[in-house]
Amino acid sequence: MSRQKTTFVNKGSAERGWVIIDVDNHVVGRAASQIADILRGKHKPGYTPNGDAGDFVVVVNAAKLRFTGNKLHDKEYFHHTGYFGGIKSITAEKQLQRHPDRVLRDAVWGMLPKNTLSRSLINKLKIYADTEHPHSAQNPVAVKIEGKL
Repeated sequence: MSRQKTTFVNKGSAERGWVIIDVDNHVVGRAASQIADILRGKHKPGYTPNGDAGDFVVVVNAAKLRFTGNKLHDKEYFHHTGYFGGIKSITAEKQLQRHPDRVLRDAVWGMLPKNTLSRSLINKLKIYADTEHPHSAQNPVAVKIEGKL
């Protein structure tokens, strides 16, 4: 009698592809949750929670992301300079104008697991403010995400 074997994905057996996502007129949080799932590999049948089996994700049109409600004016991003009293804040509206890639990167980072695996996963995320990107040689597959309002 033959037995079935459970296979686990590891670095050597993971088949990683490249995915391109256009986030034009998408809500930040909804797009970030689906991007985080693709980075982790939850869309694949061989998903392993403690392994890196996800795809590389190229995000274009990050400058055209949207916030719902009053978050564009009320939400603030904080960082510390390292000096006493050096806490700095910037509103989501200014952050989206100055560094649109950081808005989405922070949202995806918050949805990844809080361990060393997330540090390697976030490196597979490539974000660009407009439609041009240098990853055409990897032949990324276009993926539509839900959540456009």
